[in-house]
Amino acid sequence: MSQNYGTKRIVTGAHYGLRDWLAQRVTAVLMALFTIVLLAQVIFGGPLGYDSWAGIFSSQWMKTLTFVVILAMLYHVWVGVREIFMDYIKPVSIRLSLYVFAIVWLVGCAGWAIQVLWRL
Repeated sequence: MSQNYGTKRIVTGAHYGLRDWLAQRVTAVLMALFTIVLLAQVIFGGPLGYDSWAGIFSSQWMKTLTFVVILAMLYHVWVGVREIFMDYIKPVSIRLSLYVFAIVWLVGCAGWAIQVLWRL
């Protein structure tokens, strides 16, 4: 007769965690490509000053790319912070409070970044 000691882990579905892992890789690649584009603009754009920075972010394609990268960074950070909270914060009430704080903080940072970059 076989005896089970402890609790059994119930797997809720296949590919558990794969979506988050893949999303972090995709957003990381997107942010790396944005960094390369921005570095190319800075390196080949001539002398660096306020006018050149404003010129880089004045075109519509760069505004759109910056917005997409800010959203990608927001999601990338959220997945990472959520995983850390899930792994290390065991009381549900504290974890939920930290989730709310992190979401408010991330949305505020994204709004501030858009405001600074686009001079809204």
